[in-house]
Amino acid sequence: MPSPYTLVATDPESRARAGILQTRRGTVETPVFMPVGTQGTVKAVSPDELRALGAKIILGNTYHLHVRPGEKLIAGQGGLHKFMNWDRTILTDSGGFQVFSLAKLRKVTEDGVHFQNHLDGTPTFIGPERSMEIQRDLGSDIVMAFDECPPHPCTHEEAARSLDLTLRWAQRCRDWWDAQPEEDRPLVFGIVQGSSHPDLRERSARGLVDIGFDSYAVGGVSVGEPEPEMMQAVENAVPFLPEDRARYAMGLGTPPQMLEMIARGIDMFDCVLPTRIARNGTAFTRHGTVALKNAANAEDPSPIEDGCPCPACQGFSRAYLRHLIKAEEILGLRLVSLHNLHFYLSLMRQAREAILGGTFAAFRRDFVEGYAPRPGLREPEGT
Repeated sequence: MPSPYTLVATDPESRARAGILQTRRGTVETPVFMPVGTQGTVKAVSPDELRALGAKIILGNTYHLHVRPGEKLIAGQGGLHKFMNWDRTILTDSGGFQVFSLAKLRKVTEDGVHFQNHLDGTPTFIGPERSMEIQRDLGSDIVMAFDECPPHPCTHEEAARSLDLTLRWAQRCRDWWDAQPEEDRPLVFGIVQGSSHPDLRERSARGLVDIGFDSYAVGGVSVGEPEPEMMQAVENAVPFLPEDRARYAMGLGTPPQMLEMIARGIDMFDCVLPTRIARNGTAFTRHGTVALKNAANAEDPSPIEDGCPCPACQGFSRAYLRHLIKAEEILGLRLVSLHNLHFYLSLMRQAREAILGGTFAAFRRDFVEGYAPRPGLREPEGT
């Protein structure tokens, strides 16, 4: 099948690359960060604000939208794009991670997963074909294959059994789309699993490539494993994925983690971290995170970050933002969310420019060495 991804430039000192992903709603330049709109909205941020920040692609969650308000209701409203007033690319995850992390009393079978949903305990079933149907009804532009995400830690035997099931499910997802009309078909991504076992990551990647997908994701990372294992999981998968397909690391990460993943050949990221920690009054800067609630900011007239063009930094001081957050005013969490999303989106644009300009190695080194994360801050699990 023709590839939707065009490789534009590579870094001579790492696996970093710049490319263009073509979807039915436009082009996405990579590396790229995808703001997370779990329930049909990026929390506290409007679609117009996302467009102003330069977001070209966002993520929706199949499980959450299936549970509430339901994909049939959304389809009846003209699809997720019209429902949420977003005219650019939408990627939906398969729902697999949420089924395994949130669902109550789940039972995994060859057909799929029977479970009670996390809202009201209603008996629910999602399998490969059902996940594809839901994502079709949502109108997703990039569809993720349904997979099983094993916990960390797990034995080699457990991971292998889970991987074999995921590969069988991946084939069923591919078969389902092959039976659909060709016109206006979304891109379909396979998901590499295999936990922290190198041979299983290789087997998963090779198996998915044999099935054939438009591009590929690395899943089952940032599920509780130490950061070195997270990086190793990517290193064990990327060499076996085609150069002419996009690569997506699911559900991570912190700014330095994303740059390290880019250096290992990853093109696409999503993460709830920018908006989640914003709601606690924490902002990202190039020197690390800033806890705006701290008393040191009470009379600080400076912006979150000097030179930042985001709406928060252009009009408001740390002192004012601290006041809003302490007073639990909605404007405070909105402004910090806008700043954090701008920071993530801008970081990916800067990384791309550095790859194109042949300076990525220096850019990566300078950023990582100058970044001092707040103790205990790491990518949160789930959505």
